[in-house]
Amino acid sequence: MPIALITHSACLMHDMGPAHPEQPARLHAINDRLIASHLSMVLHQYDAPAATREQLLSVHKAAYVDYVLKSAPKQGLAWLDGDTAMGPHNLEAALHAAGAGILGVDLVLGGQMSQAFCAVRPPGHHAERGRAMGFCIFSNVAIAAYHAIQAHGLERIAIIDFDVHHGNGTQDIVGGDERILFCSSFQHPFYPGSGYENNPSNVINLPLPALTDGKAFRQAVTEHWLDQIEAFAPQLILISAGFDGHQADDMGQFNLLDTDFAWITNRMMQLAKISAQGRLVSMLEGGYELHALARCVEAHLKAFLGEP
Repeated sequence: MPIALITHSACLMHDMGPAHPEQPARLHAINDRLIASHLSMVLHQYDAPAATREQLLSVHKAAYVDYVLKSAPKQGLAWLDGDTAMGPHNLEAALHAAGAGILGVDLVLGGQMSQAFCAVRPPGHHAERGRAMGFCIFSNVAIAAYHAIQAHGLERIAIIDFDVHHGNGTQDIVGGDERILFCSSFQHPFYPGSGYENNPSNVINLPLPALTDGKAFRQAVTEHWLDQIEAFAPQLILISAGFDGHQADDMGQFNLLDTDFAWITNRMMQLAKISAQGRLVSMLEGGYELHALARCVEAHLKAFLGEP
């Protein structure tokens, strides 16, 4: 079955200043790589809708949603936290980034697509129920998960987060909900300083030391995640696809390669085929060295197509 690429032009307008690492050039680099690799010719492209207030309220506090909706300035930047800002176009981008996961879920659960990749920004896995942080405004992947539960009646969803930073926002939202299995691998100790103790029963965190390479990463994922994900038998797999663990990316200190991201994507594809009819939706999180990011997204999508 075909694969969806979901994005929106507003995500290119999201701007937190020229020196900010979460920059529009990230999507330009991905788009250029998809064209050069000819992947753009086999992907079915969709415009992401804007998430509604009701959909945002499935995971966020009403006071926080209203605060964000009122914070977009007509010019300049309004900072929601020390490194997350609202600019004139950032609210629109954040709404469409959240809406991309919703559309991805609808497409794969409706049978139109087998998998979907959401090339959106801002990212979402640091956004908690009641606050923005770490470049993230709304919890894109959690919104997608609860849409799958509430609109499609799913009972078991796995969220896999392989960003170099812990998905604290996702855990804040889904922790304790036994309908969702949340697996997050991350460098520790490191920002945001969470995820290494007192985890809910539905959370499998995987804190790894700086300089972790592909061999150690694969071994840890195999030992701590794969059997438990298979036993959980998710009806849908969602991925928070952060590529900032690449050895070329100075946002973290992991030593992963393109092939390591292809490997974990292949493992998730295999698990999705066992219990989820192959249904998988991936959402872009981190990845800030542009060449490495673009190559990793290419490897990620080729794994959707069954390429090693």
